[in-house]
Amino acid sequence: MSSSFRALDFYGRERQFQVYIEGLQGKKPELPVSPEKLEQAANEHLSSEASGYLDGMADTMRANQEAFRRWRIVPRMLRDVSALDMGIELFNRQYRTPVLLAPIGVQSIVHPDGEAAVARAAAELEIPMVMSTASTLPLEQIAQEMGEAPRWFQLYWSKDPDFNASVVQRAEQAGCSAIVVTLDTFMLAWRVRDIENAYLPFLLGQGLGNYLADPAFRRALAQPPEQNLQAAVMHFVNIFTNPSLTWKDLDFLRQRTRLPILLKGILHPDDALKAIDAGMDGVIVSNHGGRQVEGARAALDALPDIVKAVQGRMPVLFDSGIRRGSDIIKAMALGARAVLLGRPYLWGLALAGEAGVREVLRNLLADLALTLALSGYTSFAELDASSLVRD
Repeated sequence: MSSSFRALDFYGRERQFQVYIEGLQGKKPELPVSPEKLEQAANEHLSSEASGYLDGMADTMRANQEAFRRWRIVPRMLRDVSALDMGIELFNRQYRTPVLLAPIGVQSIVHPDGEAAVARAAAELEIPMVMSTASTLPLEQIAQEMGEAPRWFQLYWSKDPDFNASVVQRAEQAGCSAIVVTLDTFMLAWRVRDIENAYLPFLLGQGLGNYLADPAFRRALAQPPEQNLQAAVMHFVNIFTNPSLTWKDLDFLRQRTRLPILLKGILHPDDALKAIDAGMDGVIVSNHGGRQVEGARAALDALPDIVKAVQGRMPVLFDSGIRRGSDIIKAMALGARAVLLGRPYLWGLALAGEAGVREVLRNLLADLALTLALSGYTSFAELDASSLVRD
């Protein structure tokens, strides 16, 4: 662990002046720094199929960004911000920052190193990675890349209960410290760009690492995937989504893991209360980055009502639309205990592999530290709704 990550209050300035000093030698950042330019560069670099797969519903994605612009930070002056505490606590574990990497599947379509590159960058910067069920690499291989660094596992709840139980057990054995159940993808949405491209990467055998390596999945096949990949792909297609899933099914998972379970995709306060009643340990306010329901409510707009309903009985995390340090501060001020970062780290992966992920994350952490201090706060515990004003 580098000294700059032992003292993140200084890291923002260190990163800042590192760039300026290198500029004296004629060297500029290799990747675009602004999220908008980073996205544009990544999309120009990617194939139309990969770019389309990462894209979302235009109206819902726009709503996510506009929701952040409706809240403005109110900086406070003459406060001693010479030492910051950027850490948070979740489920009796300390984390160095409030940032986790959101689960994103099929990273091999973005860069051949895929999840391995992201895992190494996340581990170096001590940012937990939420590994996706739909990863191209098996979760055990991703965990090996991370060493002792913290990681969580995200479950797409399939129609096969044996696979669900098996993959969760594998995640626990691989050192994952929480299970995230994605609720909003019980079937795939009408994703316009994917339809236009007639493209679903799973049909090409990508994003199936956890399935092809799973003993329960393999037992259901007449032939091993190595002998008949197409049959394995079709079995995956038959079990991947599960539109019959209901609240009562959560007890199946609760009985099969000791790990904290968080439900991702919550946008209504009543659903957060149902999560408490079902014995869940946390919720993640998310509209899947705008990829599932066109016209869905912006995730940030849903956050305050859900925090109010939960009343501190479980941690509320936030996902969908994080691009800048100020976005993180706004979400935390509105009651989120941590945030999940999605597309930006994949844009870095697309442009420069592991180094690109690392640069995007370093820039975000520097932006976060500097913005927190300039707003007059030394820790996220000091933030609340009074730190913001509705524009």
